Amino acid sequence: MYLYMKQKVFSWKDKFSIMNEAGQDKYYVEGKVISIGKKLRVYDTAGNELAFVNQKVVSLMPKFSVEMNGQEVAVIKKKFTLLKPKYFIEGPGWEVQGDFFGHDYEITENGQTVVAIHKKWMAWGDTFELFIPDESKEVLAMAVVLAIDAVLDSQQNSSINIGN
Repeated sequence: MYLYMKQKVFSWKDKFSIMNEAGQDKYYVEGKVISIGKKLRVYDTAGNELAFVNQKVVSLMPKFSVEMNGQEVAVIKKKFTLLKPKYFIEGPGWEVQGDFFGHDYEITENGQTVVAIHKKWMAWGDTFELFIPDESKEVLAMAVVLAIDAVLDSQQNSSINIGN
């Protein structure tokens, strides 16, 4: 299944929808305007919270947790590297590889694709195409992608870019 995340270019807070292949809203993502660390919540179209992505601010390198139903199900950690970024996902046993700066990467589990991410460059705002073969992993996969995107976004907006 393909999903499309289109983030608004001019927004006071993180708020955008995730659409299905037909262009219909399937999920909503909303962030806090003022908070210590990045906090994103994923909702279904009925307004039910499905996932909470929370930045751990007391950490040398960027680190995010994903909670579903009040339980921490994944921790995404960026490791220090000199050449290109490397991420580890603790919890579901997923691996990440690809071109993060180009937003063209893949998350796998035992060699099988969990989600393939591709950024659409000729779009107004950031638009990402997510291919998620197993619908049962859809929400967690989106939350992990949101965490990785938050790390990349914070590095692009900071004056110090480690690994660039």
